[in-house]
Amino acid sequence: MQTSFTLEQLANPRLKEADDILRRCVHCGFCIATCPTYLLLGDERDSPRGRIYLIKDMLEGSKPATAEVAKHVDRCLSCLSCMTTCPSGVDYMHLVDYARVKVLETHERPRPARLARWLLKATVPYAERFRWSLRAARLGRVLAGLFERSGYIELAAMLRLAPTGFMPRTEHRLPGLFPAIGGRKRRVILLGGCAQKVLRPDINDATIRLLTRAGVEVVIPEGEGCCGALVQHMGHEDDARNFARRNIAAWEKAIEMGPVDAVLINTSGCGTTVKDYGHLLANDGRFGDRAARIAALAADVSEYLARLDLGAPQRWSSLRVAYQSACSLQHGQRVTEAPMQLLRKAGFSVTGIGEPHICCGSAGTYNILQPELSAQLRERKAANIARAKPEVVSSGNIGCMTQLAPALEAPIVHTIELLDWAYGGPCPRGLERFEGRMSDVPLGRRAEPNASQAMRSKAG
Repeated sequence: MQTSFTLEQLANPRLKEADDILRRCVHCGFCIATCPTYLLLGDERDSPRGRIYLIKDMLEGSKPATAEVAKHVDRCLSCLSCMTTCPSGVDYMHLVDYARVKVLETHERPRPARLARWLLKATVPYAERFRWSLRAARLGRVLAGLFERSGYIELAAMLRLAPTGFMPRTEHRLPGLFPAIGGRKRRVILLGGCAQKVLRPDINDATIRLLTRAGVEVVIPEGEGCCGALVQHMGHEDDARNFARRNIAAWEKAIEMGPVDAVLINTSGCGTTVKDYGHLLANDGRFGDRAARIAALAADVSEYLARLDLGAPQRWSSLRVAYQSACSLQHGQRVTEAPMQLLRKAGFSVTGIGEPHICCGSAGTYNILQPELSAQLRERKAANIARAKPEVVSSGNIGCMTQLAPALEAPIVHTIELLDWAYGGPCPRGLERFEGRMSDVPLGRRAEPNASQAMRSKAG
């Protein structure tokens, strides 16, 4: 793509980066076929190529974002399917992130959208605030219809997404150090996170149990928190940098106490962001190199487990599991095979689903800020999952789990919860009716190479 930035504009590192990204685009249109919003709307402005043209025009002309630019940039899920498809290596992720910064700086959204974004920014990244906001939302759920009729569709979506039951509590006190069982072989840092540890603390619990049984010491340091993804995707890049700096400082203190193999993340949306800390803080004199070192240590929990010898599981199951690959894992981090391989090694019967590359519509806060499009994508994904006829659905991202659960007949749990169950942990919450389908493996047969098939046949 030809560009016409001036030399003065290119002196700005962000515009120079945008220019380099834009020049890689060759207008091939491959991205259109895999863009969820284009598939739904058929409007090229709601495709990566169309958004690139809109962003190029805004940046080249040093123009404020128009309502049209804001609308089509806001409709982007940042699912990054286009980057997996693009033969030219266009770095759409960083281009659209910069566009969001410019939209926030130069365009005023309608009041309902501004209020919803402020509430999300002020609550979700802070676990205790988020916990209290969910309690309030549970009480205010009856007002969702009124908000919707008044034009506050984002607030209505926020209320409807709030869990109706009580928030579960973790079995582990966080932050903390969790010693390896049977002697330490490895040591890792685990991102405790923000929203996930409120909505589904079981995921951190299962991660800690599985790792410590495998001889891995787990550290969740004091002072870490939100990875910064939520605010970054709303254009608040400075706030995202502050979250990143805080995490880096906390993790460095843990590393001073002893070397670590990895900084593990069990929420794939967060993992994509932490792996990008080197880019986010590239121009920070104090944190640039430190951010790059942390980013190099970052790994999704499934990536890390695939490096370990977990041995044979303690239990086998004939459960049919449909694996739903989160966009942030398959497109953002290019982790595709490890989760399914781990589940198969654990004895589960694993199946893929149709259109695995198409987003479920969660995308961080997208299901709140774009509820209509999000709902259409959820139903499309749920239909593809239903065609696989699973008994259980597995995913590596809390956002996907929260988004899909109301639309599925089968329960959905995190991949790590199933692995923990197979390797000696408790039955995941919501799968209690399947406990009888999980058979203990006789001790003498746990190392046998064909034990998986034998136990599947016995269970069947």
